[in-house]
Amino acid sequence: MTVSTGRVVIITGGSRGLGAGIVQSYLDSGDRVATCARSSTDEIERWTNDPATAGRFLFRAVDLSNREQVDAFVKDVTDEWDVVDILVNNAGVARDGILALTPDDDVDTVIDLNLKGTLHISKLVSRRMLSRGSGHIISISSIVGLSGYRGLAVYSATKAAMDGMTRALARELGSRGIFVNSVAPGYLRTEMSHGLDEGQLDQIVRRTPAGRLGEPADIARIVQFLTSPDNTYITGQTIVADGGLTA
Repeated sequence: MTVSTGRVVIITGGSRGLGAGIVQSYLDSGDRVATCARSSTDEIERWTNDPATAGRFLFRAVDLSNREQVDAFVKDVTDEWDVVDILVNNAGVARDGILALTPDDDVDTVIDLNLKGTLHISKLVSRRMLSRGSGHIISISSIVGLSGYRGLAVYSATKAAMDGMTRALARELGSRGIFVNSVAPGYLRTEMSHGLDEGQLDQIVRRTPAGRLGEPADIARIVQFLTSPDNTYITGQTIVADGGLTA
């Protein structure tokens, strides 16, 4: 076990995009961060080799839909740092297409990773939090779980389920000092929006009262507040951060 300072944070899917932004925010706060993704990226290599994060960053290549790999990842984190203070469920995958024409394999892929994987790692980590009587679990859901979006029925179902999990877990764990919340982003300026052409992006921006796409830092700040000592009463909630798009 490595002795260090700062909270211990697990962030799934932290190799790029929003996940990488959340990883960076916790590293900037002096915390110890473990993240997993299917493969490494330039960001992962930078954190791994940066003297400023020495002893405070851990990465494992993990398929979140593989329970054995998730079990090993959580064990590695607790072997290294003993505890888990914060879990951020960020990993997710989408498959576009109307439901009537969606292959069964695509349905299974999205549900196995977004929902089953999230449930499994939340179960593992919440057990450890229960033994300590404190902790925070944050799930990154989506506005598509709140509003209907054509071609995203399966993805929407998993994100709505994450919000339902948040509400139920908040009731299960609240008396033991564990806070559980979701953050539902709108359209962000990450690789997830790169599949949209300029006309589509312009239309989204025009419909958004804030007048812009979101940035990973916008979401990371909300996650930071919800898991900070300043949050002593918010639990079981889904915080929508979409620039007013669904207002």
